[in-house]
Amino acid sequence: MNRNLHDYWGPKRIIPAVRKTADLQTACNSEWPVVFLLIGDLFTVEEYVSQVLRARKKVFLHVDFINGLGSDPIVIKFIAERIKPTGIISTKSHFVKQAKKSGLIAIQRMFLIDNSALDQGIQNIEQSCPDAVEIMPGLIPRVITKLRDTLPQPIIAGGLIQDHAEIEIALQAGASAVSMGSKHLWAPRS
Repeated sequence: MNRNLHDYWGPKRIIPAVRKTADLQTACNSEWPVVFLLIGDLFTVEEYVSQVLRARKKVFLHVDFINGLGSDPIVIKFIAERIKPTGIISTKSHFVKQAKKSGLIAIQRMFLIDNSALDQGIQNIEQSCPDAVEIMPGLIPRVITKLRDTLPQPIIAGGLIQDHAEIEIALQAGASAVSMGSKHLWAPRS
């Protein structure tokens, strides 16, 4: 299934990444149409996803951070059929592949610690074929541009973003969107 994630965020290219339960309502009340959930466990995640969906937002569940889930790909089928987020985020290629088979949008997160990690990450992306790629940290304009020119997927920059100037740098380098856990950056700029 070919999906255009740009349709989800359109010109609103900031993505709140909720890392604390206390911030969930702020993300739901924000103007941003997409929310990344990095919180929850087997008992709470279904309600968190439902809360974001009731706010009429797209919700991507970072399955690597959900307490109580194992690494068996059947977990993704359970998430797709029971929890029903818009999609998932994971560093694990087998989760990305299973998400796509289960009808979920899949974002593969890649940590860029050195050139070897970059090269290996590109190979993993080419094999798992996610719908988008989130890179960490999101403050490397040269690498954002390289990935934008190398991969067909949208690039989401995330991690270590501390102000609106850094958001603009990532977007100008070619990121399609920027995710961040810093709640003060979710407010509209005046």
